[in-house]
Amino acid sequence: MIATPLVEVRDVRKAFGSFEALRGVDLDIGRGEKVALVGASGSGKSTLCRCINRLETVTSGTITFDGQPLPQEGRALADLRAQVGMVFQAFNLFPHFTALQNIALAPVRVRKVPRPEAEEEARELLARVGLADKANSYPAELSGGQQQRVAIARALAMHPQLMLFDEPTSALDPEMISEVLDVMSELADGGMTMLVVTHEMGFARHACDRVCFMDAGQIVEQAPPGEFFDNPRSERAKDFLSKLLHH
Repeated sequence: MIATPLVEVRDVRKAFGSFEALRGVDLDIGRGEKVALVGASGSGKSTLCRCINRLETVTSGTITFDGQPLPQEGRALADLRAQVGMVFQAFNLFPHFTALQNIALAPVRVRKVPRPEAEEEARELLARVGLADKANSYPAELSGGQQQRVAIARALAMHPQLMLFDEPTSALDPEMISEVLDVMSELADGGMTMLVVTHEMGFARHACDRVCFMDAGQIVEQAPPGEFFDNPRSERAKDFLSKLLHH
């Protein structure tokens, strides 16, 4: 058990009509912990991620963040979203804004940061993700990997306590994947609390503290990466890993 978890998920269920995407999920995420969520497509990983920042409402069960239940709506929900950064599979950048404007927008609008200050920090964040020279570029002028790094910088601009990554590299060409994973690894090394839905097993093994394997809406197994990859306990995890390793 984690002493004071930042996130506590208790018996969470989520149904879409008759389909139960999450079936009684329990999960703690400690402060500063890096957790990888792995499993086959459709196992509930992205749904769990989206429930934690309340992009999806749970059917039953509870999720608390920093000791507080997730708010239903209004100002409190906006405050939660400011604390929880999310990076999606699709980059979700505003196409008519430059990289700099995409990053500065939320701090100005949500946190009421003066624009010059927000833009100065946006430049620092662009430098941090290796894109100092792309401040005035529009998303259409950037590669997929560059757009995803802008999306990470945009999430960091809100100074979140937790970063959620929902398959952040799955829409990228192979040569762009490593540039995004490098940024994520640096964040992990810097102590950011992270929940990462990923198919990148190398990242899960080397950058994460714990791997949670999901199957059919449940966390079937969780263990430190070395233990999970080298000696999975459940038949479903063994089957999942053998398919990965033989392709």
